[in-house]
Amino acid sequence: MTQLTSSGQTETATFGGGCFWCTEAIFKSLKGVESVESGYSGGKLKNPTYKEICTGETGHAEVIQITFDPAVISFSELLEVFWETHDPTTLNRQGADVGTQYRSVVFYHSPLQKELAEKYKAELNKENVFGKAVVTEITALEKFWLAEKYHQDYYENNSTQGYCQFVIVPKLQKFRKVFKDKLK
Repeated sequence: MTQLTSSGQTETATFGGGCFWCTEAIFKSLKGVESVESGYSGGKLKNPTYKEICTGETGHAEVIQITFDPAVISFSELLEVFWETHDPTTLNRQGADVGTQYRSVVFYHSPLQKELAEKYKAELNKENVFGKAVVTEITALEKFWLAEKYHQDYYENNSTQGYCQFVIVPKLQKFRKVFKDKLK
């Protein structure tokens, strides 16, 4: 999906890498990222709520939808950050978060995004980068459902809370060291 904004052409990427509070905080820090919204995708229920997806029965994943300027940051670079900042080798789990809603998934928006994601995943597996197989799902985006307002900008609005301090802060610190040249 390509849109025209005041800064030029933008594209959209949708990733699920565990809790969207963590992934939102990471991707919002990148140069070229115009916006990041937390939401749900990949399930069978229309307009799901957080309470419904937390049952693990709707089939949705917690995802972020990223609007980015490909002249500043490419989809391939976003994939690099995606695979580096979560564990793509665990099925339906990220750390203490367990359930299908926490699965590793790339919801592609175009044939090119699909091709790039599949190629990157195959290379990670060929090189055995993680010491075990990458199980990230790669599937076409059918629908993105925006999460409730209190999930948007969660880390920014709740940075002193326990979950943010013990889970998000260490991830952000590691991310900032590895990707310091890509930070805003």
